[in-house]
Amino acid sequence: MPSQKALIRRPSPRLAEGLVTHIEREKVDVDLAVEQWEAYAEALRTHGWETVEVDPADDCPDSVFVEDAVVVFRNVALISRPGAESRRAETAGVEEAVARLGCSVNWIWEPGTLDGGDVLKVGDTVYVGRGGRTNAAGVQQLRAALEPLGARVVAVPVSKVLHLKSALTALPDGTVIGHEPLVDTPSLFPRFLPVPEESGAHVVLLGGGKLLMAASAPKTAELFAGLGHEPVLVDISEFEKLEGCVTCLSVRLRELYV
Repeated sequence: MPSQKALIRRPSPRLAEGLVTHIEREKVDVDLAVEQWEAYAEALRTHGWETVEVDPADDCPDSVFVEDAVVVFRNVALISRPGAESRRAETAGVEEAVARLGCSVNWIWEPGTLDGGDVLKVGDTVYVGRGGRTNAAGVQQLRAALEPLGARVVAVPVSKVLHLKSALTALPDGTVIGHEPLVDTPSLFPRFLPVPEESGAHVVLLGGGKLLMAASAPKTAELFAGLGHEPVLVDISEFEKLEGCVTCLSVRLRELYV
């Protein structure tokens, strides 16, 4: 049976010091962020996902954004090499967690940099955002690691947002969704659906047509409901102040056959 495990990582007490690159810094309420994180984890569990906590990294303000530390394809975990040097200490705990779950572990090596938030999987196509935290050597290493497993790796430019998945994710049928002003080249995607809100571009596929998404995108939730999907809304306002979204707060492991 396919697995439904989700890696999550408790927010650091230093969360408010997290990096921001494309937006103005706002004050982050860490206590509220912890409550929102717990509600996010509960939403995953309610919809059939087993949450697996990675050991906290209290000295790493951005460590709650666990998706950036690893890319998982089938049963292979590719440990990232974050483009921001201050985030590189985040990967050790994630590596331990995926190894414990039985993943085959690979690494991005210097001079490559790659953030997991730059990688969007749509079936066997793996889009990788190039331009922010991920460099050309990182793209080459991702290709070398995943193409032998049957992936088709497609590099796409990212210049208006932090990560590819800050601009785009995909619906269960493979339609890529994005807030058009933030997408460099929508024409690169075979099917592209523009959404009315920036945070509406981010969905986590929970299964059964359910889409975990931010409460800050009510118009997009309405659009998706009209297309026959079932939005599951969570408030992640404190993480949005740090350019975070629903995808980067977990790593979904769907193909660990156990």
